[in-house]
Amino acid sequence: MQRGIKRVGDVAAAGVLLVILLPLLVAIAAAIYLTRGGPVLFRQTRSGRHGVPFTLVKFRTMRDAFAADAGRLTPLGRCLRSSSLDELPQLWNVLTGEMSLVGPRPLLLKYLPLYNQFQRRRLETTPGITGWAQIHGRNAVDWEPRFRLDVWYVDHWSLGLDFRILGRTLLSVLGRQGITAAGHTSMPEFQGSAPENP
Repeated sequence: MQRGIKRVGDVAAAGVLLVILLPLLVAIAAAIYLTRGGPVLFRQTRSGRHGVPFTLVKFRTMRDAFAADAGRLTPLGRCLRSSSLDELPQLWNVLTGEMSLVGPRPLLLKYLPLYNQFQRRRLETTPGITGWAQIHGRNAVDWEPRFRLDVWYVDHWSLGLDFRILGRTLLSVLGRQGITAAGHTSMPEFQGSAPENP
């Protein structure tokens, strides 16, 4: 019952937000196009619920050149990331059911074989734009504690917890906390970990 309510809430919220934010989305797209040309959207295959692949969409914030991590981030892209505005196109992923407003962040498909049994449990629910790990440090949280936070969410999920996460996400975004990991523009690549549970 609660899962059904969550899905209805996701569709309603994503639909309303896409309509309300349409002028902002168009303005951001135009700014990206005018400053560095197209495409304005970044598309990448991520793992969804149960590891099913889907195409995540974000506003493009980085240059295509093979430069150092920090050097690839454009000035406009830095602004979009610091304000989390680059994530707004993912409302479309929410509307189509590939994502939820709240859930573990969808990670790269190539990480799937690297998860141990405990870490794979994060795939038991639909990934989200924000989540329990994001309000506890976002990209500044190392991989191991991040996975523990994701699995904690899976085990303790409720509608009340989702509302709590959404509220704290707003505060985190306004405070621009945990946007990057040290020495990286987002997160370093996951290299795998020990197979046993923590």
